[in-house]
Parts: sequence; structure tokens; C-alpha cells
Amino acid sequence: MIPRYSRPEMVSIWEPRSKFQIWMEIEAHACDGLAKLGVIPREAAKAIWERGAFDVDRIDEIEREVKHDVIAFLTNLAEYVGPEARFVHQGMTSSDVLDTCLAVQLARATDLLLADIDALLAALKKRALEHKDTVCIGRSHGIHAEPTTFGLKLAQAYAEFDRNRTRLAAARRDIATCAISGAVGTFANIDPAVEDHVANAMGLTVEPISTQVIPRDRHAMFFATLGVIASSIERLATEIRHLQRTEVREAEEFFSEGQKGSSAMPHKRNPVLTENLTGLARLVRGMALPAMENVALWHERDISHSSVERMIGPDATVTLDFALARLTGVIEKLIVYPEIMQRNLDDLGGLVHSQRVLLALTQAGIPREEAYTLVQRNAMPAWRGEGNFLDLLKADKDVTAKLSAAELDALFDLAYHTKHVDTIFKRVFGA
Repeated sequence: MIPRYSRPEMVSIWEPRSKFQIWMEIEAHACDGLAKLGVIPREAAKAIWERGAFDVDRIDEIEREVKHDVIAFLTNLAEYVGPEARFVHQGMTSSDVLDTCLAVQLARATDLLLADIDALLAALKKRALEHKDTVCIGRSHGIHAEPTTFGLKLAQAYAEFDRNRTRLAAARRDIATCAISGAVGTFANIDPAVEDHVANAMGLTVEPISTQVIPRDRHAMFFATLGVIASSIERLATEIRHLQRTEVREAEEFFSEGQKGSSAMPHKRNPVLTENLTGLARLVRGMALPAMENVALWHERDISHSSVERMIGPDATVTLDFALARLTGVIEKLIVYPEIMQRNLDDLGGLVHSQRVLLALTQAGIPREEAYTLVQRNAMPAWRGEGNFLDLLKADKDVTAKLSAAELDALFDLAYHTKHVDTIFKRVFGA
């Protein structure tokens, strides 16, 4: 991923030096396991740790000749270790190193992503509590519906990302498996105890059955989970973008001193961060499908998945890491306009209370269809700006035959719509 959308800590996980360091640790731990079994001398295993090293440029040089990255690495490692290097990679195959390394990288990347979600959850909770009772209009189909609160909007996002955190933690457990099973996964040339040893040393669990490669359904679920998280990012980003529209203007991204919104129009304050998040979400989602197509490999192994994972592993995690951090910043600095929210609530002259009037008429004995017609025939003129909804209702003799003026006034109380906000908050955030 390009530096513009990257953060150093996540990028470092995928750098060649980090990858080769993990490869060397896998090989060294495998040698320790082999030494415990008496397959290789203990001194040889010790030598790997003491003299083991590599040079990224030298590995690249060797690979240009041998056309095999693991062989190039082992050749370079042997240049540092010396004669004891003949015991390295005993009974192993390239996938043992590659797949176990990928598991380590994905697990480490996930730890950063989990921390990112924790930071976002903290920001969402803080702002939700701040605006728990900030009343605003709820919209369905983009049209005014009934009152809600801005705090409830943020609480919904909190609950969604809390679910995403649970999904991601499960995906981490699923992806963090180790395979040191040799060619076609039969352990013919290496004891399963070596796999146990490497798994414990690298913080992984043992893959129950590998066919020279770790089954790619694990990876498919992992990247699908990242795609779901990206979709949640886009959902919240889209909400903010809509609220920032000039005609709405209920909330907007922070606009810093000296910031410019347009090269042509000096007045512009555009939702550039949330628009950016929408685009990044599309990228992360787009990487889920290739991961699913990687599941169907030929027989015990092919490498059609390899080129895909070399790209989507770094790109998906780096992009999502950046997006989560950016969204957290947006929420922390989000500017909210309660007075404009109130103005928008009042814009249609009380039409947002139409359902309360409908229900009150049915409770007063009018059949629902008839009550709906009575309310709608007064709502439509108000919609067209031809009067105040409450005044129109009070002037309708069929309505006032069932509901007094005082009863109609009581139906237009905003507090009615927010009476269960505390209950919802307790469900989301606990007592």
C-alpha cells in the first residue's frame, strides 16, 4: 500500500526484513525440536541461534538465479551459519515456512487492528454519552421519519464495531495456526512433535491437518471479516457525509485553521476524510473475494494462492489499520450542531409526530385505515408548506371529534420519543 494510507507499525510487519526474521526463527525453533528428538546435534541447533543471520539484498541476488525465495533464504542463512546449516530445514517443505510465517504476520497485524477498534470504541462511547439526549430527526429512505438522538446514532455504531471486534478476535484464533508437516502434510520426514514445538514457540496453535499448506478457508474467513469491518467503516462514514451536506448540516468533520476545501471555491468545507474512508472500505472489501477463490487449490498443494496473498496480506491489513485510525480521529473531533438538529426537526411543522396522532385516533375508536386517512389528509398540506400540522389537525372536525386540542398538544411532545434512551444505552454500554 502507498505511504499516504499507511502507518509505520503495521507496515513494519510486512517488510522483507521482518518476514525473513520470522523465517529464521521458524527454522531455528524447528532445529530445537529436532535436537530434542535426537535427530540433529544440540550443538547444531545452538549454532543456528548464535550465528544465524541474513542479508535481504543477498537473498534477492540468489533468488534471481535460483528462482525460489525459500531456497535463496536458506542459501544465505548457510553462508552465516557454516557447516551446521546442513541440519536446517530437515524434513520440512517451503510451505511449512511460508504458511507459518503468514500466520504469525496476520496474528500480529490483527493485534494492531484490535487495538485500533478499541480506540474507536472508546471514541464512540465518549461522544455517544455526550450526545445521549441531543434530539435529532431520524430518517428512513433519506426522508424525515421520527425523532431520535444523536447519541443513539453513535451508540448503534459502537454496538456494530463491538460485534466486529468479537469477529476479528475469532478470526485471529482461526488464522494463527502452524504447519510443520513436510511434503503433502504426512510428517513422513519430520516428527509431529517438532510442529508442536514450533507452534508453542511462535505463539500459534497446531494445524490439525495440513496438506502441505494450511487450508485456505481460514484465510478466506479472515479477509471476509476485514471486509465486514470495512463495510461498517463505510456505513458510519456515509452517515457523517450525509449529515454534513449543506441542506442538513447537523454534523461535520473538523476543519482546521488554514485548511482549504476547494481550489476554486474558498467557502467549501468538504467531508474529505469520510469520503476517503468510503474509498478505502471498497479496497478492503475487494480483497475478500480473491481470498475466497484461494480456497480451492489443486490436490495437496499448488501456489495459485501465493501471489494473491503476497498482495492482499499487507494491503488489506495496512489499509484497514489506517482507516480505523482515521475514523477514530473523525469521531473524536466531529463537530455537532444541536441547534441545527432542532431546526431540522421543526422544518415540517410537526409532521414527525404523525404516528402518535394515528395511534391516538385508533385508541379513540377509529379504525386504523380511517385514522390513517384522517392524518394523511392533514399531513400532505403541511408537507407542501400550506400550514402547520398541529393547526391543521385542530381545524379538522373529524379529528377533534375524537381528540381535544389539549390531547393533540400532548401528542407533539419530543420527550415521548426519547423516553427509552437510557434503556437502550444500558443494553449497549452496560450499567
